[in-house]
Amino acid sequence: MNHKHLFYFWKVAKLGSVRKAAAAINITPQTLSGQIGLLEESLGTELFGRRGRSIVLTDAGKLALEYANELFALSAELEVVIKHLPRGRPAQFQVGVSDAVPKSLACTLLQPAILGEQSTRIVCREWRLDRLLAQLAVHEIDLVLADGPVPPNTGVRAYNHRLLDSGISFLASPSIAQQQEGEFPGSLGTLPLLLPGEDAHVRSALNAWLEKKRLRARIVGEFDDSALMGAFGRQGIGAFPVPTVAEREFLDTGDLVVLGRTQEVQVSFYAISVERRLTHPCVVAITRSAQQIGTPPAPA
Repeated sequence: MNHKHLFYFWKVAKLGSVRKAAAAINITPQTLSGQIGLLEESLGTELFGRRGRSIVLTDAGKLALEYANELFALSAELEVVIKHLPRGRPAQFQVGVSDAVPKSLACTLLQPAILGEQSTRIVCREWRLDRLLAQLAVHEIDLVLADGPVPPNTGVRAYNHRLLDSGISFLASPSIAQQQEGEFPGSLGTLPLLLPGEDAHVRSALNAWLEKKRLRARIVGEFDDSALMGAFGRQGIGAFPVPTVAEREFLDTGDLVVLGRTQEVQVSFYAISVERRLTHPCVVAITRSAQQIGTPPAPA
């Protein structure tokens, strides 16, 4: 099998259009169609069919796409591993940090990647998880730190490496804390709440927990960025949840107090990479760091 022909098929299947795929790899649509035709001829079956003016994968095409995804994912993984093998540690380590990950936790996890035996320059990008995964897929970054695994149906071939688990702490300014009635967690029903946005992995667990406790939450704000949520909390806008493992980041300024903690809501942090096995030296250092600062992930 000609792997160049398979690559052309893979690009068309991923983009859903011969025209878009041709533009992406800088060849003419006619040439691209001809190359895919040669692949179909060598396999003895059609990989694409027509549905109106659109192309669709045949059953054989769907099977071929599964194998192509695996092949090119392994190819990318091989490139990463071999690139960093001679020096043992890369000169530059590019990592994306999801907005929902507390800054102090991200810093603690990433420090071992810099403070190694050889000099490493770290490049951090903070963005929404979907944007970071897109950059990971095209190898613009080496790793993504997130508060959950790769969401289903993202179309990104990546592997989840669970780093640590944490319970949840609810914090508030003293002015908000004085308004609570009764004991935690029932007191949350008497306070305005700030919560992570719907995209945050922990949000569904928080919603279920509040419902289980029969707390009618008065939500006054939702935030994708944990630091911004904390800033609103410091201004006395409402009480808010943070991972217990990272609560010190918020308490060190002295303008917040702990209302209560619960282990019934768990947030898990992940390293997401294109590597099935963790071989990148910086990623290995991060996983070791995670084992020292938080609860190890429970067995699957």
